[in-house]
Amino acid sequence: MELQLSDENFQKEVIESELPVLVDFWAEWCMPCRAVASTVTQIAEEFEGRLKVCKVNVDNNPKTASAYQIVSIPTLIIIKNGQKMDQIVGNVSKDFIEEKIRPFLDSKPE
Repeated sequence: MELQLSDENFQKEVIESELPVLVDFWAEWCMPCRAVASTVTQIAEEFEGRLKVCKVNVDNNPKTASAYQIVSIPTLIIIKNGQKMDQIVGNVSKDFIEEKIRPFLDSKPE
């Protein structure tokens, strides 16, 4: 499940999250954002319980977008323990995103 974030709930949902978080910075008018959206949804389902996946509309939440210096969208940011760990810019493959997030996931429970 993906969570829609705002400037108001970003701190609580992302910075204070116990799970690593993949934040998708996007906008309605952005075609590459729409293209990567289905991939982000698949990752949210596949890693449920191990990774929190959130979306931030940059047009509606300029404070958060500015705080993370988002200049190009889509931008995916991986945050763990409140710290930015990695960043992915553009419409990239599911395999590429998974490769970037795996080092930040706790090992799968048996």
